[in-house]
Amino acid sequence: MARTKEFDPDAALQSALELFWRRGYEATSMADLVAHLGIGRASIYATFGNKHDLYLKALDRYNEHHDLTLLHELSRPGPALPVVRAVVRRFAAEASSEAQRGQGCFVTNTAVELGADDPAARSRVGTSWDHVETLLHSALVRAHAQGELPADRDPRALARMLLVLMQGLRVVGKASSDPGRVVDAAEQALRLLD
Repeated sequence: MARTKEFDPDAALQSALELFWRRGYEATSMADLVAHLGIGRASIYATFGNKHDLYLKALDRYNEHHDLTLLHELSRPGPALPVVRAVVRRFAAEASSEAQRGQGCFVTNTAVELGADDPAARSRVGTSWDHVETLLHSALVRAHAQGELPADRDPRALARMLLVLMQGLRVVGKASSDPGRVVDAAEQALRLLD
C-alpha cells in the first residue's frame, strides 16, 4: 500500500521558491531546503526530483503567477498606453523599494546566476521574456491602433526596449542604494512613448 504524503507539495514548492528567490540556486543547499521545507531529503527527491529539478519547478511556478499578473494588467480594455506606463512604473517602484532591495526578480536572478551555463534555466528565462515582450507588444499595437502612440513608433522595438529596461531596473534596483537611479531611468524611457 502506497504511503500518503505527510506534507502539502504545493506549499512545499512555494516555500522552496521563496528560499531560492531569496538566496539563489548555488547558495541554497539540500540541507537548507530540508530545514526550510520541514520535510526529509527523500521526500523532496521523491516529490520534486533533485535540487535542480526543484529549482526549475519553482521557476515555472513563479513564471505562471507573474505572467498572469502581467496578462491581466496589459490586456485590460480601454486605453493601452496608460497601462503600459503603469506596468513600467510598477517595476521601477518595486525595484527601488526597500522591501524588494536585495531580492530582485526571480527570473532576472536566474538569468544572471544560471543563464550562461544552464540550458534548462536559460530556456525558461527566454520563454518568460518572450511572453512579457509579447504582452507589451500587443498592448503597444493596441495603443498604436487607438492613436495613443505616434505613428512613427515601432511597437515591436518599443516592447523589446521596455523588456530590457524592466529587467535592467530589477538588476540595478537589487544592488543600488539610490532609488532615484531606477525611477529616473524608467521615466526617461517612458518619454519614448510620447
